[in-house]
Amino acid sequence: MKKLIKKIRRKDKEPLPTRITSETIEQHREHILAGGRKFKYPIQYARHKLVINAILISVAAVIIALALGLWQLYFAQNTSQFMYHVTKVIPVPVAYVDGQPVLYSDYLMEYLSSVHYLERKEQLNTKTDSGKRQVDYIKQKSMEYVIENAYAAKLAGNNNISVSSPELDNYLKQSRQTAAGEISEQTNNAVILDYYGWSPDEFRYMASKVLLRQKVAYAIDKDALKTAGTVETALVKTPDSVFKDLSAAIGKSTGTKTTFGSSGWVPKTNQDGGLALQASKLKKSEISPVIKSTTGEGFYIIRLIDSNSSQVNYEYINIPLTAFTNSLKSTIKNGKVTKFISIPTSNT
Repeated sequence: MKKLIKKIRRKDKEPLPTRITSETIEQHREHILAGGRKFKYPIQYARHKLVINAILISVAAVIIALALGLWQLYFAQNTSQFMYHVTKVIPVPVAYVDGQPVLYSDYLMEYLSSVHYLERKEQLNTKTDSGKRQVDYIKQKSMEYVIENAYAAKLAGNNNISVSSPELDNYLKQSRQTAAGEISEQTNNAVILDYYGWSPDEFRYMASKVLLRQKVAYAIDKDALKTAGTVETALVKTPDSVFKDLSAAIGKSTGTKTTFGSSGWVPKTNQDGGLALQASKLKKSEISPVIKSTTGEGFYIIRLIDSNSSQVNYEYINIPLTAFTNSLKSTIKNGKVTKFISIPTSNT
């Protein structure tokens, strides 16, 4: 057997014929295939290992990037535009209010817009001691503001309240009204960008938050609505009542704070939550029905004192909204707000 093996090995080591003929073609074919086999399996193995290594490196890179991003947000509290755009792509929370997430992107959006305004319009230097205290104050107010918006979103979900696109369009249209008339959307966008650094989409997004909070505040404040109805009924019975006296009497009887006031002469296009516009539709001494202020300040009933071609003079009773604010205060007091970043207190 050993002799046979040696003979086969000697045969394998025989030199390859230099010429390819019909008799030697098989030897040449086998020689070429044998050469290829040396590389086939090692390459497959290397490719498999390469894929595994690439996957491991990618996973490690993602984990490191996430860890670095979380450290920048929650420990270093990086408030740069870059981190703002990162949080828009990856919606991480900066706090929770009664189980509702408060988006970090909303916080940074509000904070950066306030800083933008103060730096551009008030020449705030954020590197000075005074500037740093101001920045801390802005952070506090921004956090409070976005917590309010998130809480409003939670109550909106509980009460089936939403903002439709036409409602938002109408709200934005009203915001463009001035004493000189309506400014164009393009001009308004330029002003918003200059003052707050917001794009049209960002402004529309924040406006939707404001409008939703207003709708929630009106919807849940049953006491204010009831008091407004009481005032309206009283005025129907005694239309010549003195507004100031009636406001005090009803406020005392219902336990709801009411406010009496007078506008003086103001333009019919005055930015006062739609009150001047409503007054312009009344006859002298006529009383309006209950009005919802478009600025969210509560319910109003107005009486036109006098008017001319461009101005109105009216008095009013205001029933402010308190249910939303009181509900949020109670939620905070009961420890249902969790913040993931620590903001230094400022007395500014």
